[in-house]
Amino acid sequence: MNAKEMDNQLRIKTEGTLELLSQSPHYNRYEATPYDALDELFCAYELLKADGFVDYGCGKGRVSFYVHNRFQCKVTGIEMNGRLYEDVLTNLYHYRGKVQRKKDGQLHFERCYAEAFEVEPTDNRFYFFNPFSVQVFTKVVGRILESVEDHGRPVDLILYYPSMDYVQYLETKTAFNLLKEIKLGGIYEHNEDERFLIYRLQS
Repeated sequence: MNAKEMDNQLRIKTEGTLELLSQSPHYNRYEATPYDALDELFCAYELLKADGFVDYGCGKGRVSFYVHNRFQCKVTGIEMNGRLYEDVLTNLYHYRGKVQRKKDGQLHFERCYAEAFEVEPTDNRFYFFNPFSVQVFTKVVGRILESVEDHGRPVDLILYYPSMDYVQYLETKTAFNLLKEIKLGGIYEHNEDERFLIYRLQS
């Protein structure tokens, strides 16, 4: 199923890219994770209904809607760009009308900077497709670690097309350990960045 067909099934529109020309250099352009990549990820890595999934730099919400539709867990999308936030709210309106009424689990979106988002005690799975610089990433991970200190629990960080700056920070400055590497079939051989890395912190 191609991206347009999957978007139509979810009643959303998430294709295309968006350059954030007026934004800080710490924040990267919008580009949605391919649905094929999400299929491979979640065939090898399951979520539970009890999980709280946070999608940092959610853009138009593709990952958030996909995860909510597939696993019916609590999903929070974080987006700081006003245009993308309006797009994701439009998508939420259409998704709720056609899909969400049949699903359990909360789904909502917040417009804020990622490093300002207050991690909730129920949040335990965090998704990143290189949405911002490593300087912002370290602040976001710091927020997650503060939440774990207050409410002990295992947490996972899911990195798609992982930035080596992210990886180096996690492996040298934190207690996160690599849980799983998922290489995308058919394309990893030509581009070693086409993979997911999942890091876990045990409480």
